[in-house]
Amino acid sequence: MQSFTSWRGRVAPLMQANIDTDQIIPKQFLTTVTRAGLGNYLFDSWRFADAGVPGKKPEERKSRPEFVLNQPDYAAASILLAGKNFGCGSSREHAAWSLLDYGIRVVIAPDFADIFYSNAITNGLLPAAVTADEAARLAELVQADPTCQCQVDLPAQRISCGTLNITFAIDESNKTKLLNGLDAIGMTLEHEHNIRAFEQQHLTKYPWLTTQIDA
Repeated sequence: MQSFTSWRGRVAPLMQANIDTDQIIPKQFLTTVTRAGLGNYLFDSWRFADAGVPGKKPEERKSRPEFVLNQPDYAAASILLAGKNFGCGSSREHAAWSLLDYGIRVVIAPDFADIFYSNAITNGLLPAAVTADEAARLAELVQADPTCQCQVDLPAQRISCGTLNITFAIDESNKTKLLNGLDAIGMTLEHEHNIRAFEQQHLTKYPWLTTQIDA
């Protein structure tokens, strides 16, 4: 997975609570097991006025100009600012994939649905939890100046945007995973030496486990 240390970019304010995974990436686009191209369908029913089907490119569709990511000031945003309970609903990992494939590296919100949060960490997407008041203040700032660049520093757990400086919450285990680009398999392989030592000790104690039986 991608490691994460710091990120700087524009912020798109989508200040709606309870944004679920079917809104992030609708069910008809879950036929793939790879993330490539899923960004084309991120927030599909909100970004586009016509029905979305797999394989249809954004430039071939009718967009909704009022949606934040369709507005010129926010089209190149790589940080998403949202309301409470972001990523609720189903457990689809495609939600994190579609955000990353679109170019979003950070989602800032007061809180996140548990499974989405885990999927985000596993894929190198930073879910930065701030207070509702801090999220509202950040939204006001980027709405007043959409060109404002926001700096997100994971080691310091700090978000800096204009004159606003806020900290975000993340536990040490997830912080370590992101900083080192380690998913569950990667975390396990950090202990490869101990695993191999245990295997050798186990086979020495129970040698018959390696005995082949002739047919």
